[in-house]
Amino acid sequence: MAADPDVTDPLAFARFVRGLGSGIVATVAPDGSPQAALVGLAALDDGTLFLDAPTSGRTVRNLTAQSRVAVVVGVGAMTVQVEGDARAVHDDERARFAAEYERQLPGSRVWSDEFAVIVVRPRWLRAYDTTQHPPAVTEVTW
Repeated sequence: MAADPDVTDPLAFARFVRGLGSGIVATVAPDGSPQAALVGLAALDDGTLFLDAPTSGRTVRNLTAQSRVAVVVGVGAMTVQVEGDARAVHDDERARFAAEYERQLPGSRVWSDEFAVIVVRPRWLRAYDTTQHPPAVTEVTW
């Protein structure tokens, strides 16, 4: 996938995420160990990420206890590492994010009561672009 010139810009980052539709989310287990999962990812124009996850799964359980999260989007020539805070959304907010998630990732299980909608607000990003020589590394704090 060809990347936008600067995927650390919120809109360019959102477009990058939408072009891939998935990423790896890392959370912290109650015993302090890291746990990662490949998930479907959607994004708003402001760079906010969101995903669905089984309510009975470890991602939701971990985020309930510790809201800090890391996400990696992309493989190969362009990757973006993200750190931020995550939370499950409910009621009207859940419905708004679920509708947008379904629009970006049709056929998902986001409307099921057995799935939570998790919103990630990025605080820090690092883009790594090996299409340039030398590779370009850009870090930003939002």
